[in-house]
Amino acid sequence: MNYLLLVVNILLLVSGQMLWKVGMQQIGTMGLGTIVEVIKSPYIIGGGLIYVLATGLWLYILSRMPFSIAYPFQSLAYVLGVVIGYVIFKETVTPIQWAGAAIIVFGVYLIAR
Repeated sequence: MNYLLLVVNILLLVSGQMLWKVGMQQIGTMGLGTIVEVIKSPYIIGGGLIYVLATGLWLYILSRMPFSIAYPFQSLAYVLGVVIGYVIFKETVTPIQWAGAAIIVFGVYLIAR
């Protein structure tokens, strides 16, 4: 059950980041002139609310699992970020980046054992 909660937490974190990315794609380059747009963006607000939910869940997870396992597990968010960057945002991901993601997955596997 604890690992399922970790996965949900990771999905929430990455979902919040995806919303922020979409919001910033609509706004463009951030600068002093775009701060109000950022604050009013439903994507930025939604991403922030998801982060609040993820933080509450994270506190619950920390009360139930060793930090030395729970925290490294969060690095799977980086791997999911690479996959989402490639699939959803059509970003180029090099073979070296894929290898790095695979190494992260293997490292989390070793820690979780």
